[in-house]
Amino acid sequence: MRLAIFDDWRLGVVDAAGASLVDVTAGVPDWSDDPLGAGWWVRLVRDFERRRGALERLAANGAPIPLTRVRLRAPALNPTKIVAAAANYAAHIEEMRGGVLERVAGGVDPALLDFDVFLKAPSALCGPSDRIVLPHGPLVDGKEIHHECELTVVIGKRATAVDAARALDHVFGYTLGLDITVRGKGERVRRKSYDTFAPLGPWVSTADEVGDPMDLDITLAIDGTTRQAVNTRDMTIGVADLIVYASAAMTLEPGDLLMTGAPAGVGEIHPGETLVCTIARIGSFSIGVAAPAHAGGGA
Repeated sequence: MRLAIFDDWRLGVVDAAGASLVDVTAGVPDWSDDPLGAGWWVRLVRDFERRRGALERLAANGAPIPLTRVRLRAPALNPTKIVAAAANYAAHIEEMRGGVLERVAGGVDPALLDFDVFLKAPSALCGPSDRIVLPHGPLVDGKEIHHECELTVVIGKRATAVDAARALDHVFGYTLGLDITVRGKGERVRRKSYDTFAPLGPWVSTADEVGDPMDLDITLAIDGTTRQAVNTRDMTIGVADLIVYASAAMTLEPGDLLMTGAPAGVGEIHPGETLVCTIARIGSFSIGVAAPAHAGGGA
């Protein structure tokens, strides 16, 4: 099943062609159109198997709405955290070592090339109908702002120190994420947490629909030119082991997001460009890039 959040934070089931959805909000107990009252989404993710039948019946009997007529939101509401993997594709590590870090940070910091996980602010989330707004401060300072298109895991069951054999049992589904990044020195969390720096979309495909997460083609194109193209099998640490690693340090709650790392091909984004992100068996979305609205847009 493909689940989208749309318009005033309503819930829709998307058809197999990715062309329309059916509003199934009536099947969500205690639904609220307040995006800060996101408990309904967390409960749905946590209790999905109990709710699935009702959602399927509503989807089968409802009137399809073309996606061109709705505003797709980020398919997540107030996760307790966004956990992101660093240095999880060997080719990306080599491109960073081979010139990117020298250019953007004045040298190679070995710590930035070691696999680990870090936190990204949930307030950075935005959806396919939004735009990536580049912050004023880094632009004035001449910083490069890069794209990173990543498979993103949506946690469905609380995970604390899980083992690899059961790790994927804690996955609700998968979506597409962009880890937008100000390159340079300084704290990674700050450089990756500006507003709109975590575009997510177009919907969540449930784990049973996606199947093996370690055999998915990922592509990112800017204005028709392919920048990133990789298969998830090229990850250094696979999805199950990522969940093991992250959950050993912090409890992963239903609705939390796990971004699985940047493939090679990262590069600058500029106002006026359009990014198109695609992951096989999940979907595709495009999002534009905008200049800051005013001179106070970040330091």
